[in-house]
Amino acid sequence: MTDIEVLFAAVMVADLDRAVAWYARLFGRPADIVPNENEVMWRLAGAAWLYVLRDEKRAGHALVTLCVADLDRAVADIAARGITGGPVEIIGDAGRKVTFTDAEGNTVSFIEVAATRTD
Repeated sequence: MTDIEVLFAAVMVADLDRAVAWYARLFGRPADIVPNENEVMWRLAGAAWLYVLRDEKRAGHALVTLCVADLDRAVADIAARGITGGPVEIIGDAGRKVTFTDAEGNTVSFIEVAATRTD
């Protein structure tokens, strides 16, 4: 397999201004890069980027999953910024997950893998 150096995951939206405001609240900060009027980018980990792109034809169908060490803290931090996710789901013995949905139907799930829990 080819060595992967960077991951860019895209979320397509019709209303970029509304999406930028929502994702800024979700991540707790403004976008890291705004390369043009149709796209913004957040660096979420060392070489992992999420970009939100205006694309009306493909809007609302993204599924993104982010792994965090402390799901309860992540959910509480996001809730403090005014965004409520779905209920915590237990994923067998693997861990737990909470899903957030933007105004266009794209979903961003935060997962906590059981092996990473410290409590």
